[in-house]
Amino acid sequence: MLMPKRVKFRKSHRGRRAGAAQRGHRVDFGDFGLKAQGDGWITSRQIEACRISISRRMKRDGRVWIRIFPDKPVSKKPLETRMGKGKGSPEFWVAVVKPGRIMFEVSGVSKEIATDALRLASQKLPIKTKIVCRPDYEEA
Repeated sequence: MLMPKRVKFRKSHRGRRAGAAQRGHRVDFGDFGLKAQGDGWITSRQIEACRISISRRMKRDGRVWIRIFPDKPVSKKPLETRMGKGKGSPEFWVAVVKPGRIMFEVSGVSKEIATDALRLASQKLPIKTKIVCRPDYEEA
């Protein structure tokens, strides 16, 4: 699972997700990308499930880039615990995703395989997504 090696603070506020992505909104590395249409938290388990489904569909040909990283800790209190007694312990890590963010990129495979692999990955995510292409992409 993806998670930071070290963090300055163990617990963080929930934060806000208003607005569109300010960076990471262009396909920079690969030929095709999976773009977020909505906002949400993507857990490290969901990122790993997407990575596995993409690489399996591509039969390990080509290259996959993961453009998001889960660096926000989410804490939870145990079930049936009374109120008070402080904040719960960190349970899992999430990546905050805003609309327009490119989450995954692929290259080195045909357009059909790439779109099919990204479609399979989008089914593992809790937000609406769109498959986008690099603006200067031409099939060889």
